[in-house]
Amino acid sequence: MIPMPTRIFGYAAAALGLALAVNAIIVAYVGVYDIAYTRALIVYASVVSVLLGCPLAAAVPKERAFLLVFAWLADIAAVAAFTVAIWYFVSAADELSTMLVSYDNTDIFIAFLGVCVLLEATRRLFGLPLFLFVIAAFLYGLFGGYLPSAIGHSGFSLAVTMEMVWYGFQGVYGTPLSIVIQVVLIFVVFGVMLEGTGASNALIKIAFALTGRTRGGVGHAAIVSSALFGSMSGSVVANVVGTGAFTIPMIIRRGFKPASAGAIEAAASTGGQIMPPVMGAAAFLMADLIGMPYLMICLAALLPALFYYGALFVAVSLEAGKAGIQPIPPAQRERIDRKTALESLMFVIPIAVIIAVLVAGRSPAMAGFCAVIAVVVSALMFNPDLRRNPSLILNAIIKGGTAGASIVVAVAAIGIILGTLNLTGIGLSFASTVAALGENNLLLALALTALTCLILGMGMPTLPAYLVIVLVMGRSLRELGIEPLAIHLFVFYFGVLSAITPPVAVAVFAAAPIANSHPVATALAALRLAFIGFVIPFVFVIEPSLLLVLDSFDLGQFLIAILALSVAILALSTAFYAYDGAALSPMHCLFRGALGLAPLAALLSDRFELEVTVASAFLLGLSMLLRQRQRRFVPG
Repeated sequence: MIPMPTRIFGYAAAALGLALAVNAIIVAYVGVYDIAYTRALIVYASVVSVLLGCPLAAAVPKERAFLLVFAWLADIAAVAAFTVAIWYFVSAADELSTMLVSYDNTDIFIAFLGVCVLLEATRRLFGLPLFLFVIAAFLYGLFGGYLPSAIGHSGFSLAVTMEMVWYGFQGVYGTPLSIVIQVVLIFVVFGVMLEGTGASNALIKIAFALTGRTRGGVGHAAIVSSALFGSMSGSVVANVVGTGAFTIPMIIRRGFKPASAGAIEAAASTGGQIMPPVMGAAAFLMADLIGMPYLMICLAALLPALFYYGALFVAVSLEAGKAGIQPIPPAQRERIDRKTALESLMFVIPIAVIIAVLVAGRSPAMAGFCAVIAVVVSALMFNPDLRRNPSLILNAIIKGGTAGASIVVAVAAIGIILGTLNLTGIGLSFASTVAALGENNLLLALALTALTCLILGMGMPTLPAYLVIVLVMGRSLRELGIEPLAIHLFVFYFGVLSAITPPVAVAVFAAAPIANSHPVATALAALRLAFIGFVIPFVFVIEPSLLLVLDSFDLGQFLIAILALSVAILALSTAFYAYDGAALSPMHCLFRGALGLAPLAALLSDRFELEVTVASAFLLGLSMLLRQRQRRFVPG
């Protein structure tokens, strides 16, 4: 039985989640009513919601029940301390507008308490990766003066650091938080509500119906459903658990190895974050940071995402063929009946509303507001369970607010990093270092940046990972003269792909228990499936025509990039799986690998890309044709 104080905490957290969701809907419609008060109120409600919704008491073992009282008191003390800290910020914000504000030791101490409570909420939500990174940035601001001059700075006191991080709008309450409050939160609420309507079940059924004739069958269905739903969810892990609980067992029953089944779901769910139109809500943040229309972001991201999923389709088909898996028999294939078709409208209508509102020239926030209304209306129209029990919609709204609280806590914590970067100038120093490296070797600079992005993104949800990475790495890429859109998509891709990259690989660790497979084997299988995702960002940085919307678009270079990626996907996939309708010998695998790498190398080095790409395509086609003819005339 749950103790009464813990239950009260839970009710309070739910009430705050509801308040946050309602506030997100109101802000999307009428706008922000006051900069300081709005940011302070949202941060306060979010942090308190996390403290009460993830109480210390939950970590107290049963045999040490006597510690529960101390856990409850600690949570109450944390809420009280944060209440005072927020009040001090609001009071200071009023004076800040007159530029007649000074801070005494009490102000600094209270701000420090607020930062500590914010960090504790971050730890409870996201574990150690983001928590430790923020602490490292904070300590760097305080003690960087003791480091060597190459990486150090002049040093700043706690008072100066707190003024930057807590009081003012360049730290916790900075521009990223403003963008999240005005644009992102409404889409977080929308995504969770969409899941709560049951639309995901209809999407899975439709995906199975569309892919039942293919050899990959259920594997392809998992890819389609995860691509559609993953774009909305904003969380790779939530997507893996939500769709994987249904798809992974079915993939295994069709004959795929458990590690492969988990890898398919992990790779497909990870790709959902790079798939327009929502891209885990990061597209809206990206549009504001770049100053580019949201629809152009979606159009630019579409082709790379299609290549990613195309590679997954090819890989799953090859693995199914190698394992001797046949298409699902006609009698067992999913059928799209009237009920499923109507339920799918719960997904189609809100997406259509988003696109229509944006095309009409309204703001993304208004599109999110209209989409939430469309979700509620379509759910009541097409889901009889929701009509019989409208409280399910209320629960979905509360979950949406709770999910929004986690995003706000993460972005507020990242504000500490932002404040430290602004204070110390380390971002400029790092940018200069990478720029100097890039003058001699752009690919080496990009590779270093990609590795850093993978490390920074490990263990974090999509939106916080993107924000951390773009704050730390964005300036360095701008110094290299790269298009801003290509910069943001580059760091976004590698932040997302950290979800399947060891050692953290959160998507893999979510999928492996469902598949009952070893995490390392599952991670390696996921990397083999999603290899092209690690290549595509380099291609659209070197050849930005792949993004379609930039002024530098060149049709000839665009077609070369399309052909090079297509050859690479087909050649490298057949090499990795040693199969192209029949088993490939080691020599054939090496030959296919060379054919796949050659056009990529030519494209990235900007040398003989047309000649090498066309030659590779010709040799690959000839190789596959000769093997097909050989299989046709060889008995058995």
